[in-house]
Amino acid sequence: MRMVRKLALGVAGLALAAGVGVKLFQPRLGELALARIAGERVGRDVTAGLPDGLHVIICGSGSPLPDPTRTGPCTIVIAGTHIYQVDAGEGGTRKLNQIGLPIGRIEGLFLTHFHSDHIDGLGPLMLLRWSGRSNTGPLPIHGPPGVETVVAGFNAAYAQDNGYRTAHHGPAIMPPSGAGGRAMPFAIGAAPVVVSDADGVRITAFPVNHAPVQPAVGYRFDYKGRSVVISGDTAPSPSLVRAAKGTDLLVHEALQPRLVRILTATLAKAGQANTAQITRDILDYHSTPEQAADAAKAAGARALVLNHIVPPLPLGFAYPAFLGDAATHFSGPITIGEDGMMLDLPAGSTAITTRKLL
Repeated sequence: MRMVRKLALGVAGLALAAGVGVKLFQPRLGELALARIAGERVGRDVTAGLPDGLHVIICGSGSPLPDPTRTGPCTIVIAGTHIYQVDAGEGGTRKLNQIGLPIGRIEGLFLTHFHSDHIDGLGPLMLLRWSGRSNTGPLPIHGPPGVETVVAGFNAAYAQDNGYRTAHHGPAIMPPSGAGGRAMPFAIGAAPVVVSDADGVRITAFPVNHAPVQPAVGYRFDYKGRSVVISGDTAPSPSLVRAAKGTDLLVHEALQPRLVRILTATLAKAGQANTAQITRDILDYHSTPEQAADAAKAAGARALVLNHIVPPLPLGFAYPAFLGDAATHFSGPITIGEDGMMLDLPAGSTAITTRKLL
C-alpha cells in the first residue's frame, strides 16, 4: 500500500513538473511553432515547376450562403507563365495566400457579373496584388458593361487606405500608380467575343442566362491545345454549350433544388420568412448538377467540375445527395469543387489530374 502511495505521488509530481515546464516554456514553444509555419508558407510558390499548359485552382467554391469550408467564387487560371483570376468572392485572396499563389503576378481579373458574392473580395485582391510585387500599374479588371461602376466604387472606397499604405511603407514598396484597379469593359451580345489574345493565350467571353442579372458572361481559356471553360452563374444556356464545344474542362456552377428546399423549409419553420423566400427565388436562375452534366455532355467536354455550390455542404457524405443523378447524364468524371483544388492540363496531352493544395 505504501509503494502504491509513493508511486502515485511520484506520478503526480512528474505531471506537476511537466505542467510547470510547459507553462514556463509555452511562449518559446509558440515562437518555434510560428517560425516553423512561417518557414513552410513564406516564399512558397505553387506555380514553381509547373509543366507548360493550363492549370486551374479553385480558390473559392462557395456561394453567398455561409459555408465554413468554402469561400466566395474565385478561380485561378494559369496558362504557361501567365496568371489570371475569374471573379473575386470574399475570402478568395486569403485562400490564395494559404495556397502559395504569387498574387502580385496576377495579370488580370475577369468578372462574370456583378452580384455581390462575385465582387466582395475585390478590395483585398487589389491591395495584395499591388503590394505583392510593388506593381506600378493598377489591376486590369475585365467585364461586361457595368464593370466601370464597380471598379470606380472600389477605387473610391480604398482611396484613403491606399494613401496610408504609401505613406507608411514608402513609394518604393507601394507606388501610388499601382493602387486599385482599371476597368476594361467589353461589349457583349449574343455572340462570343475575344477579350484577349496574346502570347498564345486566348480568352473568350460568352453570354449566359442569369436573368434578371444582365449582363452575365462565362469565359473560355485556350492555350497550346488545352482549354478550360468557366460558366459563371447561369441557368441552362445554349450559348454556354456552343462556347464550350470540345473543351477539356468545364467548371460549371451547381445548385441542388432538393437540398435547397430542405433549407427553405427550415428557415420558414424558424420564422425567417424573408430568407426563406430568397432561397425559393434562387431556384430559377441557377443550374442543377444534372443540368451542368447535360451541358458537359452536349459540349463534348472531357471533365466537369461543379462550383458555386448551393446549398453549403459542410459534410462530405452529403456529396452523393448533392450530385443526384448527374452521373447518368455525363459519362466523364464529375468532381465537386473544393477550395484549394488544383487541376493540371499539361500541353501536348489529354490528361487532367486533380490534387488538393489545402
